[in-house]
Amino acid sequence: MTSLPAVEDLRLVQAIARTGAVGTAARELRISQPSASQRLARLERLCGAKLFERDTRGARPTPAGAELARRADHILSHLEEVYDATRAAATGRRLVIGTFASMAPILFPVLDADLDVDQVVDHGQFLVERVAEGTLDAAFVAIAEQMTLPRGTIARRVGRDDLVLFVPADVPLPATGKQPLKDRLVAFSTYDRGSEEIQTRLVALGAAARRGVTLGTTVAMARRRSHLALVPRSALATELRPGEQLVAAPFRYRLTLSVVTTPTPPKLLMSRLRALRETLNLLP
Repeated sequence: MTSLPAVEDLRLVQAIARTGAVGTAARELRISQPSASQRLARLERLCGAKLFERDTRGARPTPAGAELARRADHILSHLEEVYDATRAAATGRRLVIGTFASMAPILFPVLDADLDVDQVVDHGQFLVERVAEGTLDAAFVAIAEQMTLPRGTIARRVGRDDLVLFVPADVPLPATGKQPLKDRLVAFSTYDRGSEEIQTRLVALGAAARRGVTLGTTVAMARRRSHLALVPRSALATELRPGEQLVAAPFRYRLTLSVVTTPTPPKLLMSRLRALRETLNLLP
C-alpha cells in the first residue's frame, strides 16, 4: 500500500511552491536544507513524478508539483478547521456552509442575517466533496450541472442568473448594430466554467475583453477605469451606486446557482432559499 503524505510533506511542498526555493522553505519550516531535500526526494519517489525543477535560480513546480501544492493548500486549510468544528459541535449546532470566492461576499451576508453559519470558501469541486464526506452541511456552487456529483449528495437549484452589462456612472451605453462593443474595453467574470466562451463572444462583438479574477474585482476594475463590465446580475444585487445601471448583455448566457446537500438537507437553510433567490435577483 502506498504511504499517505504526512502533514510535514504537504507543508514542505506548499512552502517551496510559495517561496520558490528549497532552502528558503527549509528555513521557514525550521529544518535543515539537506533534510528538506531528502524529504522532497522521498515524496517524488512516492508520487512517481518530479515535483520541482531545481537550478541555481531556485525551484519551480512542474505540473505535478503545482497540482500537489494546490491539493496541499486545500488539505491543510481543511485540517486547520478541525478544532474549530469540534469546539462548535461541543457548544451547539451551527451550519457549516461553503461557497466559491466570487459568491462569498454576496451570499454570506444574506445568510448571516438569519442563520448561525460557519463560512467556508473553496473551489466548487472541493466543496461538493466535503458535503459528501460530511464536513459541510451545504455547498452553494455554479457547476453542479457541469459535474458528476459524489454518491450521497444531491443538488437543488437555487435560481438562474443572467449575465448583464454593468455601466458605471457617466460611461456611455453600448452602441447598436452587429458590433455594439466595438473598440470598447469590457472586463468580464463568471462563476461557472464558461469564461472562454464568454471571451470569444465578446471579441466577436468588437470588445477588448479582459477577464477579472473575481466578480468583485471585475466590478472594481470597471468603476476605477470607467469602462463596461459583463457580470452575473447577482454580483450587483445589493450594491448598485447612484448613476450606475445594468443593461441587457449583447448575447444570452444563463448561469445556475445550486445548493448541494445530502438527501436530508438542513430544514432551516432550505426554508431560506426562496428569500435568498429574491435577494440575489435570481430567476426560479
